[in-house]
Amino acid sequence: MEKLTVKNLYDLKETIAKDIFEGVTYPWEVLPKIKEFIIALGNTLPEDRFEKRGEDVWVARSAKVFPSAYIGGPAIIDEEAEIRHCAFIRGSAIVGKGAVVGNSTELKNVILFNKVQVPHYNYVGDSVLGFKAHMGAGSITSNVKSDKTLVVVKSPFGEIETGFKKFGAMLGDHVEVGCNSVLNPGTVIGRESNIYPTSMVRGYIPEKSIFKKDGTIVSKKGGRA
Repeated sequence: MEKLTVKNLYDLKETIAKDIFEGVTYPWEVLPKIKEFIIALGNTLPEDRFEKRGEDVWVARSAKVFPSAYIGGPAIIDEEAEIRHCAFIRGSAIVGKGAVVGNSTELKNVILFNKVQVPHYNYVGDSVLGFKAHMGAGSITSNVKSDKTLVVVKSPFGEIETGFKKFGAMLGDHVEVGCNSVLNPGTVIGRESNIYPTSMVRGYIPEKSIFKKDGTIVSKKGGRA
């Protein structure tokens, strides 16, 4: 189960939400804590770098937010982030430094690490996306099972009952998700892996792997340089 832990998926230096992971083994354990964590952290942010906009919404002064975007609280938009035209942030969302939330993208109860890109028509709910993770146009996290039962994370190492009805996906650092892919509830993707476009993914995908549309998983040669 160690492959599914926080320390094997994320570089915690690359998020303003580092402290939420203290004492946590698996990243999905933070999902019920995001709302209150944002409120507590937001109230400590320096006013010379962050502006409070409305109730429990903190936006870095260096961030770019398009007038047509909606940001519901609680939320933190970190420095140099870009919230583009008609983005819909429903609340309980942390958007990391230099991250991009694009046209018609919807976020709810999420942590986006620094430099994450969800730039075109994405839905990301009840999920954690690691440093420089990227979701291609139209790719989404499905966060509720069709039968409404509790989400179980399935892996070659065994199954983990989460106790959550809502749980999207955990994407490790540098994960690339192809266009129009669906990440089913309880998906965990290891660092530096690639998901082919139009894939339907569930369970655990090992780090430095390629997930092909037919469900075949192959190792990447050499991984990142």
